Amino acid sequence: MAIEVADGLKEAGCEVHIKQVPETLSEEVLKKMYAVDQKSAKDHPLAKVEELPDYDGFMFGIPTRYGTMPAQWKAFWDATGGLWQKGALVGKPAGIFFSTSTLGGGQETTALTTLTALTHHGLLFVPLGYTTPDLMNLSEVHGGRFVTLLKTFSFFFVGKERETLLLTAPYGAGTLSGTDGKRQPSDLEKRVARHHGAHVGHVIAALFNGKGK
Repeated sequence: MAIEVADGLKEAGCEVHIKQVPETLSEEVLKKMYAVDQKSAKDHPLAKVEELPDYDGFMFGIPTRYGTMPAQWKAFWDATGGLWQKGALVGKPAGIFFSTSTLGGGQETTALTTLTALTHHGLLFVPLGYTTPDLMNLSEVHGGRFVTLLKTFSFFFVGKERETLLLTAPYGAGTLSGTDGKRQPSDLEKRVARHHGAHVGHVIAALFNGKGK
C-alpha cells in the first residue's frame, strides 16, 4: 500500500521518502502476530521524530490494534511533544491509509482516533473522500507498518465469483491482511491507494505553489 501511495504522490510532482515507525514489540510477540520483520525492508529506514519538520506533508500508513492505532504509532506520536510545543508541524497536509486483519476490524475508528494527534499538531487532514468511483465498487473486497513521508515539494515532491464488500472508507485507502498476515492488497486496493496518494499530492502542490515555494 505504501508503494502505491508513494507512486501516486510522485505523479502529483512530490519527492517521496518511505520510512518505518520503530518497532516496540519483541521478536517473539511479532512472530505470534505474523508481523513482518522490519529488517526485511532495508530500503525503508526508520523514521525519526526530529526529521518531521523537514517535510511539507505526510501520508501515514497505520495498521489497527483493537480499532485504534497500535502502540508503535502511539509511542512515535508521544515522542513529538517538542515539535508540538514549537508548532513545527502546523499547516502541513496529512493523509491516512490503513490496514486491518478482518472485516469490521476498525479502519474508520483508526482514522478517527488518529485525528486527535493530527489536530493537536495543527496538521491539515486530507481525506480520500469520494474522489474516485472505485469507492462505490461493491463487487470485491477492498479495505489501508510503513509511514510515507513527503520530502520538500520543489516543482518537479476452484470457485465461482463471489460478491463481497468494499471496505475502503472516505477517510483513506485501506486493505485487509487476513488473520495470518498473508493477504496482499488487491489490484482495486492498490488503485485506490495510488489515487489517494495523488489526491494528497495535488493538495500539497497547490498549497506550496501558492506559497511561492
